[in-house]
Amino acid sequence: MLDVNAIDQYYGGSHTLRGVSLSLPRGECLALLGRNGVGKTTLLKCVMGVLPVAGGSVRFDGADVTRLAPHQRAARGMAYVPQGRDIFARLTVEENLYMGMAARPASAARRIKDEIFELFPVLRAMLGRRGGDLSGGQQQQLAIARALVAEPRLIILDEPTEGIQPSIIKDIARVVRMLRERGDIAILLCEQYFDFARELADRYVVLSRGEVVAQGERSSMDTPEVRRHLSV
Repeated sequence: MLDVNAIDQYYGGSHTLRGVSLSLPRGECLALLGRNGVGKTTLLKCVMGVLPVAGGSVRFDGADVTRLAPHQRAARGMAYVPQGRDIFARLTVEENLYMGMAARPASAARRIKDEIFELFPVLRAMLGRRGGDLSGGQQQQLAIARALVAEPRLIILDEPTEGIQPSIIKDIARVVRMLRERGDIAILLCEQYFDFARELADRYVVLSRGEVVAQGERSSMDTPEVRRHLSV
């Protein structure tokens, strides 16, 4: 479903991504691992079109989307939950969710499906509250729900457990697991919390200094080689 081929990206004179390639089929979760500052978020932004690429290509569902704008990629079924959540603080929870539908076709029904509240029960009772009044964990749930109301075929999660209390981390893990088991969505998960990623991922890719230095199946994830590239 998602094929990233030999992506290069620069920030000023710094070569931030060096020939990065990965593939992600429908129904799987791919964990993107690495220390802070190695290019993980940069890669996710290149996949979503937030940052341009200097070389290489991004293909989604067989089509080349390398030069498409983020809203065009969203309309094709890609959704992005950025690090820091970026919810609309002055809008209510309900308004935030409706904003997530902006990329859907004009003919599509504008209704929040019950499935969203089954995944995130806390949001149903908070529809009238402003996003900025929610706790960090509740905002993260809202950010993921806002992405899911667009009914994407690929969801990109950047550090979903960052700054989140353990009880909410368990809720987010439950949702990611349910999405993976549903089999109709691909999940690209960038995560510092190794145990969280290992629990959910089918495969993994490790970045170091903008390059892929290790990759494989979940069974080979907890090895000294992988751990070496994650330790501070």
